[in-house]
Amino acid sequence: MAANVETLGTLERRVSMSVPVADIEKQVNERLKKLARDVRMPGFRPGKVPMKIVAQTYGPQVHNEVLGDAVQKSFSDAVRQANLKVAGYPRIEKSDSSNEKSLEFKATFEIYPEVNVGDLAAASIERPNTPVSDADVEKTIEILRKQRTRFASVARAARDGDRLTVDFEGSIGGQPFEGGKAAGFQFMLGEGRMLPEFEAAARGMSATESKSFPLRFPDDYHGKEVAGKEAVFQIRVNNIEEPQLPALDAEFAKALGVADGDLGKMRSEVRANVEREVKKRVDARLKQQALQALLDATPLELPKSLIEAESQSLVERAAADLQARGLKPEHLPALNPASFAETAKRRVALGLIIGELARIENLQPKPAEVRALVEQEAQTYESPAEVVKWFYMQPQRLSEMEGVALEANVVKWVLSKARLVDMGGAA
Repeated sequence: MAANVETLGTLERRVSMSVPVADIEKQVNERLKKLARDVRMPGFRPGKVPMKIVAQTYGPQVHNEVLGDAVQKSFSDAVRQANLKVAGYPRIEKSDSSNEKSLEFKATFEIYPEVNVGDLAAASIERPNTPVSDADVEKTIEILRKQRTRFASVARAARDGDRLTVDFEGSIGGQPFEGGKAAGFQFMLGEGRMLPEFEAAARGMSATESKSFPLRFPDDYHGKEVAGKEAVFQIRVNNIEEPQLPALDAEFAKALGVADGDLGKMRSEVRANVEREVKKRVDARLKQQALQALLDATPLELPKSLIEAESQSLVERAAADLQARGLKPEHLPALNPASFAETAKRRVALGLIIGELARIENLQPKPAEVRALVEQEAQTYESPAEVVKWFYMQPQRLSEMEGVALEANVVKWVLSKARLVDMGGAA
């Protein structure tokens, strides 16, 4: 089976293959004979079906299988002899030059580009310096307190920060309109969730009080049927509740998982969590800069087949994400792979560069490095040990962490080559 390789472009190649008809016929006969030993047909004992009937029944299928295997082997041999790394799938077509003695085929495909990682000495990477202060810890504690806010009814006029429960009904030109009526509706006064005129009318009202007030919808209001129109609203306040933050005491510490309620331990744990989050942001910023430096230093011509495959993969992930958010398959928007092309190009380029660096610099992560990342991720959950066990029982998730560990090693390598500039301020 002869084959030769043509260069059509920087990455595009074509293999012309010749498959002898005699070889195909020989293999077809051998497979049919083997098949005849076990084939079962009505009216014949196993292994006694005449070869003519076996050939008539299974011949076309066997011929296609043998021919497919022969073409694939010829293609594989050709690219192996030429030392080519095929990107994507070849497009195989039968040639018009086929004759009684040989079947001719052409396979058009792309190859992986040669990756030569550029010099990173001139690359400048900013490393944020963001120590966690006592004020940061106290600010976080206040946020945690606000997240556990309780509301208590009060007998006074409504003011900003209160939660109001109201009934309201609006009309335009004396006629009610869709969406202009609600009962038992709750909102936080002063947060801007309602239109300014609505909040101004509610501010200062007491429970059980009612009033009427005018309101003009903005011209750019999202409800086009009422945008720019004058309305009159009737509002009744049913209840006024003021927020009450939990006391900063042992009970609060216990609610955050500190069993003995020690406030010092609580602050230490909050500080550790804040430092962990800050480190994540710093690492993410360093990673983004390091990977961009690699892309800038290593220009590549990318195989179209890989970009198309990655674009399609991104489409499928986007669709799966929308479904996970509750959108039904029949309501999914039409996602065009072309709109994901730029992201796909970046991902393909980085994949090729990272793969080459892992090979030439021996950056493949060690099991201990993967384990450290898994344990670090597990610390954000209530039962870290169970999360670690779960990761090691999920091959796909563990593989993802191995990819993260490889990227971390690549980032370290880039940082060792580039020029680091320490910066103050937030990450």
